[in-house]
Amino acid sequence: MRTKTLKKNKINVVTLGCSKNVYDSEVLMGQLKASGKEVVHEEEGNIVVINTCGFINNAKEESVNTILEFLQKKEEGEVDKVFVTGCLSERYKPDLQKEIPDVDQYFGTTELPNLLKALGADYRHELIGERLTTTPKNYAYLKIAEGCDRPCSFCAIPLMRGKHKSTPIEDLVIEAEKLAAQGVKELILIAQDLTYYGLDLYKKRNLADLLNELIKVEGIEWIRLHYAFPTGFPLDVLDVMRDNSKICNYIDIPLQHISDPILKSMRRGTTMEKTNKLLTQFRELVPNMAIRTTLIVGYPGETQQDFEILKQWVKDQRFERLGCFTYSHEENTHAYNLEDDVPEEEKQGRANEIMEIQSQISWELNQEKIGKEFKIVIDRKEGNYFVGRTEYDSPDVDNEVLVDATKTYLKTGEFTTVKITDASDFDLYGEVIAS
Repeated sequence: MRTKTLKKNKINVVTLGCSKNVYDSEVLMGQLKASGKEVVHEEEGNIVVINTCGFINNAKEESVNTILEFLQKKEEGEVDKVFVTGCLSERYKPDLQKEIPDVDQYFGTTELPNLLKALGADYRHELIGERLTTTPKNYAYLKIAEGCDRPCSFCAIPLMRGKHKSTPIEDLVIEAEKLAAQGVKELILIAQDLTYYGLDLYKKRNLADLLNELIKVEGIEWIRLHYAFPTGFPLDVLDVMRDNSKICNYIDIPLQHISDPILKSMRRGTTMEKTNKLLTQFRELVPNMAIRTTLIVGYPGETQQDFEILKQWVKDQRFERLGCFTYSHEENTHAYNLEDDVPEEEKQGRANEIMEIQSQISWELNQEKIGKEFKIVIDRKEGNYFVGRTEYDSPDVDNEVLVDATKTYLKTGEFTTVKITDASDFDLYGEVIAS
């Protein structure tokens, strides 16, 4: 005779790191739900799965701190089990098992079936595109490839994610249709490298063909491109972008640096001349495109002269969107063999300088938008404002458009047209002129 009621497990999935991890957590949650498990995202649950990031030092610290935080809860009896998956676990499993042995089990990035088994669920192949999305209902990430074949000296992603592997077009279309049926209106295409898409499956760069299929999906209004690599960029993508209003005039293309000696040491396979030529082609073929890029400062051997070249280039290019990271010295990468010779304080100072320049550029570009009309999508309500975005802005990283909620009622996920009335460095203020 049982004297104790069996407690029903609730699995809490905690996601750290980038949008690729968000996607992986959503797939995991979809599989768990299909097995009849109760699953939540970053809420209370007695079983915890932490999807970690291992990209740079800050991300690794956050991952380790999160693991320790949940182990403390386990010790206090608030949590029964703690499982760790994702990039940190893929990269450092033996070290983690030794240093943090209280975790119930560690899993790498390719061990979803094993993780599900440990959680008492079965991996189901037939669940193409079945995910529990964690983003606002109007947009979702669509991961079109896994891994990366690029040899960039500073990057540990191939160590954690393996070789580039494209997802077939037909599978992605099925997934997009399922998302559209759930009310998703914007697809954000992600991969370690969109530029390479299709080379392994179709023996050619096939991103344009994929876009031509995705624009046929009913209900999808915006398709956005994230993480394109500059070398070998397929220019036919720009034709599709220009000719079809569903493809946002937006591209995220991490360029990392522009000084030739640094680009060469980074093993980027390009030069300042080639990069500038590509950016000119972008702007000529899609005149009103917003280009987002990210840069790394403080890379080994980066001289003051290299940095001055980078600063001048940022001023000349006037990128619509730009982020800047300090170099992180990652073991087992090619650059780890170089001396990490730029002091941390200098790295931070350089990053701040770049962002000050960009802040001024962003303010100037935003001032030019005052008085103009833009189609926006509403992501959420915050205080007295509805918060939306134009097609030139990606969630969480770019500008937002604030609409006074005391004057107008808008629904999350709906598109509307606004006239910009005011602007700051990274925010626009708009009034609705048509719904």
